[in-house]
Amino acid sequence: MTHRKIQILPDHLANQIAAGEVIQRPESVVKELLENSLDAGAKNISVIVKDAGKKLIQIVDDGVGMDEQDAIASFLRHATSKISTLEDLEGIATYGFRGEALASVAAVAQVTMKTRRIEDDAAVVVQIDGGSKPKVSHEGREVGTSIIVQNLFYNVPARRKFLKSNQTEYRHIAETVQRAALSHPEISLKFISENETILDVKSSDLQARMLDVFGQRQVEGMVWTEERTEYISLSGYIGKPTFGQKSRANQFLFLNKRYITNRNIAHSVYTAYENLLIKGTFPFFLLFITIDPRKVDVNVHPSKMEAKFEDEQSIYRFVSHVVRRTLAPMGLRANDLIPAMSSSPGSGDASAIGLRFTNRQHAWSGETVDRSTGEIFPEQREPFVEQRRFEFPHSPMNGREVVEKLFAPGSSPERILSDDDQAKEGGDSSPSLLYEVVDRSVSESKIWQLHNKYILLPIENGLMIVDQHVAHERILYEQILRRFENEVPVSQQLLFPHTVVLTPGDYSLVKELLPHFEQMGFGIKMFSKNTIAIDGVPPDLRSGSEQKIVEDILALYKEYSQRGQSDARDNLAKSFSCKAAIKAGDALNGEEMRSLLGQLFQTKMPYVCPHGRPVVLKISIEELDRRFGRT
Repeated sequence: MTHRKIQILPDHLANQIAAGEVIQRPESVVKELLENSLDAGAKNISVIVKDAGKKLIQIVDDGVGMDEQDAIASFLRHATSKISTLEDLEGIATYGFRGEALASVAAVAQVTMKTRRIEDDAAVVVQIDGGSKPKVSHEGREVGTSIIVQNLFYNVPARRKFLKSNQTEYRHIAETVQRAALSHPEISLKFISENETILDVKSSDLQARMLDVFGQRQVEGMVWTEERTEYISLSGYIGKPTFGQKSRANQFLFLNKRYITNRNIAHSVYTAYENLLIKGTFPFFLLFITIDPRKVDVNVHPSKMEAKFEDEQSIYRFVSHVVRRTLAPMGLRANDLIPAMSSSPGSGDASAIGLRFTNRQHAWSGETVDRSTGEIFPEQREPFVEQRRFEFPHSPMNGREVVEKLFAPGSSPERILSDDDQAKEGGDSSPSLLYEVVDRSVSESKIWQLHNKYILLPIENGLMIVDQHVAHERILYEQILRRFENEVPVSQQLLFPHTVVLTPGDYSLVKELLPHFEQMGFGIKMFSKNTIAIDGVPPDLRSGSEQKIVEDILALYKEYSQRGQSDARDNLAKSFSCKAAIKAGDALNGEEMRSLLGQLFQTKMPYVCPHGRPVVLKISIEELDRRFGRT
């Protein structure tokens, strides 16, 4: 008899192989069964695990349940109640639909299902041991379904051997439960591990669910964002720029309430935080995208955690626009992006977000990033030139006028915006944060400079602290960007030009960037033998520092370029603002401090410098009371 090379695998072996595509670890079982409970219309779901799901996984729900015939058929491969035609597949609106979950689980574990419909007197009990023939019985129980999965991969020892530690496997399960809790706040959800209740949340709205999952301190670092169109809707929470985290672990994207991973959309959020985050940190976001199911394909991977969009570029631009608009202070009167000092130990570590565990053995943290080089732009002490003035020529009011109006007795912060500004806002003015938080009765004697480094300013609910160096950085950065946009150079001619001999590489770089230097306000003439002459400088540049500033700008520009920051104008604006700004150690008088503050809070983003460092910090009266034991 001839031996055939091609053979048909027996069903039990084929099922075990197929199970490997869907059931990769205990978390895969939890995810698939949770999705089935949600599709069944459950309002209350319990997730119970032991030994990180290796020994026991149990999902109990109060969904619609099944009769005996459907209960048995649900364990057959490719059996599903969710789709029946190609049109159904092209517009999937349910979570489980592939008809593989229960069959895959039953092939590699010992499974018991108990399910009852409201019209049935008793529940159907179906038992399957590693893909064996189902055993059917009946017993009394409430309406809904309970599925018990024991000894996962007991009949596939090679798969079980490659499972990770209990801590790792538990973390994956907890993250999946967390995502289900966040995506469906209307569901009451309980999570129990080793007989300990880890999470127990009742039906609520998203805001309350966020508090349940993350806690008050972390939620204070988030702001709401929302935009709806006929084609797509986006809503959810994003982290304040100063709430940057050490990893991407706390980034949640839900497509029609299904958790997905999509690098392009995650990147679109990240780009909206351009220049707002400290190097090595990542934004928090929890965003819901709602779109016609026919415009996406969620059937591209067995795990159903990936999706293809019909027009991904449009969605990329839409998400980036909405997040960027939310972070713009003039459009967010309600969103206070200034970080607040907290008295809770460790509360400043925004990366510690996670389920609020009742036992430390369950806590975990995401993959961390070395932040030892986070201080990229050290402040340099340089002599401060007396009579230094901060010009803001493109503002409808200069900084001094803003502050004087603000501090005038009986002044109204809401009326400080000019008529033109209010017209631009469509009649519904949204004053910048300065107008909202600064006490209108503050006088000049109530502004202090601490150690020639920080400006202290009382506000109506506490104290505001401004880092003078990074504040001036932000002002100069936006001034330079406006000069680039307006293409109208503003330059101050020098009485005696400065001749500078550069390296061949720097000479070539200046020649390449010469049009940009001229737009910034520099007058530079190129001579032979790597020599340049500086005969004009921006008006906001201190006298006597022309040569050093140009050399420092070139050095920083090259550093930024090496990091992949290729926008020449943005790099130059950052470099100039870093090197031309006032420094820590520069003494400022009252008029200069007030002018600086006025200009700062007329910028588009007064909360962080161009490199992502915080500019402003506030300490609330409540925090001070806690520190002094008044509460």
